[in-house]
Amino acid sequence: MKHNKLTALLLALAMVLALAACSNNQGQTQQSPSASPETSEPMETPAETPAEGVDLTILFEQDDDMLNTYSLLAVNPDAPFVDADGNAVSDVYVNTEGAAALINWMLSQEALDLAGNYGYEEYGEYLFYVLDDAPVSTAEIPAATEDTAVIRMSTTTSVNDSGLLGYLLPFFEEEYGYTVDVTSAGTGAAIANATYGNADLILVHSKSQEESFVADGYSYVLDGFEAERLPFLYNYFVLCGPSDDPAGVRDAATVKNAFALIAEGEYPFVSRGDASGTHTKEISLWPEELGITTEADSVADYAGWYNYSNAGMGVCLTMAEEMHAYILSDKATYLTFRANNGVME
Repeated sequence: MKHNKLTALLLALAMVLALAACSNNQGQTQQSPSASPETSEPMETPAETPAEGVDLTILFEQDDDMLNTYSLLAVNPDAPFVDADGNAVSDVYVNTEGAAALINWMLSQEALDLAGNYGYEEYGEYLFYVLDDAPVSTAEIPAATEDTAVIRMSTTTSVNDSGLLGYLLPFFEEEYGYTVDVTSAGTGAAIANATYGNADLILVHSKSQEESFVADGYSYVLDGFEAERLPFLYNYFVLCGPSDDPAGVRDAATVKNAFALIAEGEYPFVSRGDASGTHTKEISLWPEELGITTEADSVADYAGWYNYSNAGMGVCLTMAEEMHAYILSDKATYLTFRANNGVME
């Protein structure tokens, strides 16, 4: 009799534990990939799959020197705006309410989850990762009014060419009634556009240029945040090149060693040449003795192999494919380029 009672108790306990486990599993939701470049590596992703008509391939990635962090900054309405010639500009209107609404939404858990999962279903890889210490906003977002409905965003080509903004912004616009007017260029040009008074916020990826923007009085701290710069996403730059890899960069110990091999053999290389975040990162990877800077004159002696394009990422990837050349790209735009079989609109 005691044995039967013990058996019954054990069965009952097993059923309770099973129900509890089931309940916990049902309560879980898929989390966006979240990592910090200082603490952990991104989730492993599937190997690159061949694309019809595209030979350009990723040869080197995820070196610490290839980290690519994206930040949001609100434009200060009282900034010392100038024109392209450096002359002071007055009567600049900055849509501070609209910019704050968009920044708070971009940093909401909803938007961070959308950004963190973007691209996986289509490309089989996460194109962007959410920083572990990204600021998360819980602020109430006001609906658009007649005066605040149009928001001017000046941004880098990578978040545009990769399709991220085209994916994210309709969620914000449809829910709150705003229209986001996106101007896309290299980070240097995107920041300059804001200093001319032509933007309400910027989304860029060059820490040094962002810090200069702040130091020069062009940004301010939004309510609820602790600093002007709001880093929130990251991915990695990738060194791409022809699949036969004549320079042998696949086997390099570091990305700087890989760039040294390209320079030593004078293999064709396509540079953005536009003071963008990608261009700024690229020049930091060449051997110092080459003296390569963002200035075109610094590469005049290397014209036989170094191609200073002054063009956007999509155009440069097309050039590299056609020239059988090496190139530094943000990974998101490269994956989009490859998935589209080398066609960039």
